[in-house]
Amino acid sequence: MNFDKVLIANRGEIALRILRACKQLGLKTVAVHSTADRELMHVKLADETICIGPASPKESYLNIPTIIAAAEAAGASAIHPGYGFLSENADFAEMVEKSGFIFIGPTADTIRLMGDKVSAKRAMQRAGVPCVPGSDGALGDDINENKKLAKKIGYPIIIKAAGGGGGRGMRVVRSEDELEDAIALTRREADMFFNNPAVYMEKFLENPRHIEFQVLSDTHGHAVYLGERDCSMQRRNQKVLEEAPAPFITPEQRAEIGSRCAKACIDIGYRGAGTFEFLYENGQFYFIEMNTRVQVEHPVTELITGVDIVREMIAVCAGAPLSITQDDVHIKGHAFECRINAEDPKTFLPSPGQISYLNIPGGPGVRWDSHIYQGYRVPPYYDSLIGKLICHDDDRELAMARTLQALDEMVIDGIKTNIPLHKDLLTDPVEIKGGASIHYLEHKLGLVQEKSADKSKEDAK
Repeated sequence: MNFDKVLIANRGEIALRILRACKQLGLKTVAVHSTADRELMHVKLADETICIGPASPKESYLNIPTIIAAAEAAGASAIHPGYGFLSENADFAEMVEKSGFIFIGPTADTIRLMGDKVSAKRAMQRAGVPCVPGSDGALGDDINENKKLAKKIGYPIIIKAAGGGGGRGMRVVRSEDELEDAIALTRREADMFFNNPAVYMEKFLENPRHIEFQVLSDTHGHAVYLGERDCSMQRRNQKVLEEAPAPFITPEQRAEIGSRCAKACIDIGYRGAGTFEFLYENGQFYFIEMNTRVQVEHPVTELITGVDIVREMIAVCAGAPLSITQDDVHIKGHAFECRINAEDPKTFLPSPGQISYLNIPGGPGVRWDSHIYQGYRVPPYYDSLIGKLICHDDDRELAMARTLQALDEMVIDGIKTNIPLHKDLLTDPVEIKGGASIHYLEHKLGLVQEKSADKSKEDAK
């Protein structure tokens, strides 16, 4: 290890997960926190703590100069960004390195490359990763050329912001007479939300699944893939339930796509943990983006491979080679992850407040990643995720049964949670069968009409 103290620039369950990995590696930890997060579990367990500002994320967890100053004050050697907040902010990664610290993640240049959808797609095409048919770069202003391209690709198509994410900056076009307005509207939206008006065109897949490949890559020219996850159960582009491996993906498909992802990591000089996200339809994979950070759903992959992704990520960013080769990676059994949120299970409104009683499930193959405890007060200022229930067994059916049993055992009183939604999902015939599309959950919840109405209102503004 070429560092001995890590500042954890995050909060909640991922901050605790990072702290545990650091402790196992013999590293000292510095927990930064807002005034609202003094009672977080990782803050209580860290070697040092520093308050970096008020509850507002802009004034604390997104305040780059303050986080750098905290690292300097604590004498930290490295900074781990977790997920969310500044984890995929290239300017933050660059400032961390320029200030003399190690950023536990890829370089700023790599984050920029993969953060721009157009440059990312070009890089993947060069590496042989299959991509959705579309424009070769950003669209120009010649509407006739754009119409020719759309006709060649075949309707429906989708216009996307090059710097987009989180479900914003995209518009489906089903006929030529909609195209010109759709490009103009998406450009305005892209400029407003991402300060980048560039947009591109892709074939719109009607009922795809969302399948992603976990990779690890070091600075010695080695990369491995750890199989795939199915993350198709989504609400408003946010994942709800994940599983690994993905149903109906063959070992041959896994090897073909996984090896191309690993090769792409070597080609772009990737460092750390990352995820290649694909849409999958009619037996074909189509690359959509790469997440240059650890994912919320990484535990399902850890349980089916036995690889500690966070520990490997820290070690390779410290300069060590990967501790495993591709031949060491074996998929064993099946795992599900339920994202437990502090929210009303019907309206999905956040439900902050104090946890008056907490019972955590246990037994073989049951894992609970969470920062909450009895008496903890869930603040209203941040994402509603309060924990992840991950269950593993020998096959998919047994893993599903174990997950349902664990959900039955779990009790979180004092706030509302989405536990009832997970129980409903895991007894749904479509989920039991496996292979549902990314639209299934919203259809099930009756959100498709509502979403279309919201979009119409937005377009009319």
